[in-house]
Amino acid sequence: MTAYRALIIDDEPDIRELLQLTLSRMDVDTEAAESLKQASKLITTQAFDLCITDMNLPDGNGIEMVKFISDNYPQTPVAVLTAYGSMDTAVAALKAGAFDFVSKPVDLQRLRDLVNTALKLKKDAPEVPATVDSDSPILGASDAIKRLHKQISKLARSQAPVYIFGESGSGKELVARQIHELGPRADGPFVPVNCGAIPDELMESEFFGHKKGSFTGAYEDKEGLFIAAKGGTLFLDEVADLPIHMQVKLLRAIQEKAVRQVGSQKEISTDIRILSATHKDLADLVEKGDFRQDLFYRINVIQLSVPPLRERPEDIIILAKHTLHALAEEWQMEMPRLSDSACERLQGYSFPGNVRELENILERSVTLCDDDIILPEHLHLPTGQNGDEVYTQEGATSGDLASEFNIGESLEDYLTDIEKQAILKALDDTRWNRTAAAKKLGMSFRSLRYRLKKLGLDKDED
Repeated sequence: MTAYRALIIDDEPDIRELLQLTLSRMDVDTEAAESLKQASKLITTQAFDLCITDMNLPDGNGIEMVKFISDNYPQTPVAVLTAYGSMDTAVAALKAGAFDFVSKPVDLQRLRDLVNTALKLKKDAPEVPATVDSDSPILGASDAIKRLHKQISKLARSQAPVYIFGESGSGKELVARQIHELGPRADGPFVPVNCGAIPDELMESEFFGHKKGSFTGAYEDKEGLFIAAKGGTLFLDEVADLPIHMQVKLLRAIQEKAVRQVGSQKEISTDIRILSATHKDLADLVEKGDFRQDLFYRINVIQLSVPPLRERPEDIIILAKHTLHALAEEWQMEMPRLSDSACERLQGYSFPGNVRELENILERSVTLCDDDIILPEHLHLPTGQNGDEVYTQEGATSGDLASEFNIGESLEDYLTDIEKQAILKALDDTRWNRTAAAKKLGMSFRSLRYRLKKLGLDKDED
């Protein structure tokens, strides 16, 4: 007796026979139907682990079957057969709840990959949780986070491309990782790529790979990100930063499920799921002509919004305590405690930088607090909620420091460099007497040691 059963729906006898033969060689038992009426009778009287349906049937459209199974048998993944190049149909099926699609004429390796992925999903098949998973790295007890967890659990069961949007620092990559880890590709690699960090001239090689000698500097073969993610998930972070010429190539790779390495004439099929994210308004960029509408349509099959921290203030203290615990473990010290007044200040702040800003604020506070108690003055929150003017201890405004900052540079790197220069100057002035340097900088000795380690300046500790 075989372990799995599949329902095949197609009115073409040759296609049905090909699919049944292929699945039987994978030890999957099959039932076949040539119409929606036959399929409905089978699906309601028998249990199936997978359904593969054609889109054009004598008595209706395959999307009707997709919706019916999604609504009534959500644990049964449905894949659709589409005509070659019919991406509109494939996207419509994915939006209706299809697990994945395969184009005609059927690529048998692509079909086998799809079936294996679907059966992994059926084998594990977690129910959508009613409460937040305590083991999840996405922390919070707010209604917004509970909704997010339910959406992640549902999307993890699909292979549809997901467009994750949210403000900077809200945790978009964490959400992408959860979708990957809860899905049937969890055993495969999760490959994140920051699209804005790759130089234009290297982009094609980074994404698709290259052959040795294909260009100056190509001293050896390189597989590329699409191939590295085989069997797993490719996460395109800051996808809005892709130049137009690369958007065209990316669209083709996604649609054809194949890539051609630089310097090669051979196409290599890919078996990956695409997740993408950006903090920019992609629809607005499409309107302005800065982002291709066809690529937006392809990656934006399903949208997932990550709520900003200001919309879930009840989660702030939960996240703060988790961050402080992690810092205490990392630096092998007693876990600092937030005073009641510091908690009130944090919950009253809007966090334009979201969770990432909260983590940075707490990391700085740990270095400034005494007796392991964080007070409001250790938080150094901006005095104005709009951040119009923030005064430094010397009375200079943030505008004075910003005059030397060039837009387009990394703000984090710029501020780190300023901090490093100030610490090095204090150490030089005191002939590297750390106690005297800490006093000169207005911080505790422990705070200085922490910063030296963070900045990589503690190599001469002895």
